Amino acid sequence: MITKFATVYPGHVDLPDMGQMATPANERRFPNEHLATVFAKTEAVARVMDGLGYHAIWLAEHHFQHEGYECLPNILMAAVHLAHVTPRIRIGCGFNITPMWHPLRLAEDFATADILTRGRVIFGVGRGYHTREVETFGAPMLDAEANRELFEEQVEIVLKAFNEESFSHQGKHYTLPPAVPYRGYELRELTLVPRPTHRPVECWQPIVSASPRGLDFMVRHGIKGVIGGGAATMAEGPIHAYREAAARAGRNLALGQDLCLGIFFYLAETREKAIREITPFYEEHVKMFAPLGFVPGITPAQVAAAARRGGWGAAGVPSVEHYMKTGAWFAGPPEELVAHLKDLESRYPGLQHVNMSISMGTPKAVMLEQLGWFAREVMPAFKTGGQ
Repeated sequence: MITKFATVYPGHVDLPDMGQMATPANERRFPNEHLATVFAKTEAVARVMDGLGYHAIWLAEHHFQHEGYECLPNILMAAVHLAHVTPRIRIGCGFNITPMWHPLRLAEDFATADILTRGRVIFGVGRGYHTREVETFGAPMLDAEANRELFEEQVEIVLKAFNEESFSHQGKHYTLPPAVPYRGYELRELTLVPRPTHRPVECWQPIVSASPRGLDFMVRHGIKGVIGGGAATMAEGPIHAYREAAARAGRNLALGQDLCLGIFFYLAETREKAIREITPFYEEHVKMFAPLGFVPGITPAQVAAAARRGGWGAAGVPSVEHYMKTGAWFAGPPEELVAHLKDLESRYPGLQHVNMSISMGTPKAVMLEQLGWFAREVMPAFKTGGQ
């Protein structure tokens, strides 16, 4: 049963033009003063969502994006601030990109945020997808296998630090602690000081490829999965695959349990008006994400066309209606969205969490309007509540 609604806000600033006829993604560059408006926008969204009864706002860690798309470099610092200016809403790390951190610094920073916010921060980890970010911080991204190997070892260290009074670790990338003399003895173990006080720590990870290795790793460590919102389509494959991985580990999950589904949405009085108004935001999303491999089914020629101003028609770049058929995007009146979500609820009886997200580039005023409309006319159809 769906009971918890959230949104994913990756930190885009307001853009002066949007869509396929607007400035190409790689030509966007904004002054620092405009990029810094991301923090006021984040606070405004969080305050409105808090007052409307949303469960969480998920923020994304990204770096160096002068294009204005994803401009929040430290979501744990942002989460502490948001918890001080809102009374209730939880703040999700969607996601801390583990290869860009030392795992113990990430564990310490989350523990600090957990204590200062009284447990309102939701932990989340990811492998990353921007070479400009991950490789700049000295971790592999082009080598996917090396990236996964590093990520898995780092997550094991973080969770060990959270859950054990004292710990040690010997792996390919880390020996913790190093065997060094310290104050009259040889160092053999470490204690994270302080550890999170709200344990066990709820941890989430995006499901992208849904490979058996990746899903088995998640289930083994009790990590829940986020499907959609730019990471995957709403195809049933990953949903069934996660439950099958749980079964391999001896856990019997209802379909959709321990998962969160993400849907991009836009409400209007009619389906036609909603499609018309969401189209430039959808096209901005494609301009940003298609070259990174996050627009399912798009061809290399269509990716190249999406990077050019006005080249979409000849290349047949898919419209938003195409992805509405997969369930990853919705545009229409509130009553149709209620029916869409009720259908998901019936198909996935274990599903509790849904991220209702707003497309890349959407102005702050439109985001606030859409989140308010959804809260007033869609959320009441569901039994929501509880943090």
